[in-house]
Amino acid sequence: MSDCDNDIAFKHVTYAHLIDSLKFYDQKYIEITGKYQEGKEQSALFNDSLYLPKPNTGLWVNFSQDCPLYLSGTRIGFFEYNNGGFTRINNKVVKIRGKLDIHNKGRLKQYKGCIDRVSFIEL
Repeated sequence: MSDCDNDIAFKHVTYAHLIDSLKFYDQKYIEITGKYQEGKEQSALFNDSLYLPKPNTGLWVNFSQDCPLYLSGTRIGFFEYNNGGFTRINNKVVKIRGKLDIHNKGRLKQYKGCIDRVSFIEL
C-alpha cells in the first residue's frame, strides 16, 4: 500500500462494468480486480475471467514514484523487496486501487485507459 490518497473513497467496480462504462469512471478513484501482466514495456491489467493478453482488452497500469508502494506493516518498498523487479505479481490475479485516466492509453496508445496513482495492490 501507499500513503497516497488515504482520504479517498475508492469505488469497487467489476472489470466488465468498467470497460463498458469507461467514460463514466474517467478521473475517478476505483478498485478493480484483474490479471496483471508485465513484460518488456508492458504493465497492464486484464479481465481475469476472460483473460486475453491483447492490449486492446487491457488497462495500462502506471506505477508512480509519487505514490511509492510499501509492503503492509513495513517501510520496505514494494519494488525494493524483489531487487527492483515486480515479477512477483506477473500473471497473478490482483486487486488494484488507483485513478482511471481514459486519455492515457499506455504504451503505443493501445490500451483502453490507464490506472494511475496506484496506491494499493492485493495479491
